[in-house]
Amino acid sequence: MKFKLDENFDPRLMPLVQEGRHDVESVSGEGLSGSSDEVVYDVCLRERRILITLDLDFSNPFRFPPAPTAGIIVVRPPRPTLPQIRATLAATLPSLKRQPLHGKLWIVEPGRIRLYDPEEDVL
Repeated sequence: MKFKLDENFDPRLMPLVQEGRHDVESVSGEGLSGSSDEVVYDVCLRERRILITLDLDFSNPFRFPPAPTAGIIVVRPPRPTLPQIRATLAATLPSLKRQPLHGKLWIVEPGRIRLYDPEEDVL
């Protein structure tokens, strides 16, 4: 799978996602830091990458429709500390093998994934 980590993700989390032999790039690594959410969304669309972000703006399916995307994952740890973000993300990655993400929005919290599937219109 191909992922893009938003600029709000610490670069030290990149190896965690790469462990599954995934292709991972970052907004900051591509010189897109400070770009608007719309630019990041469009780049992910063009590159067919799943966006992983802490930015709640991406949880709005009307502003950023997941249907044409490879998927959007919004990580919501109890506190936005590196250990909490790492733990929440690490617990989520195995679910990618069981559940397709293409065209969907996942809101990920510890022990819970809320799914928005435009075809089912459920969140």
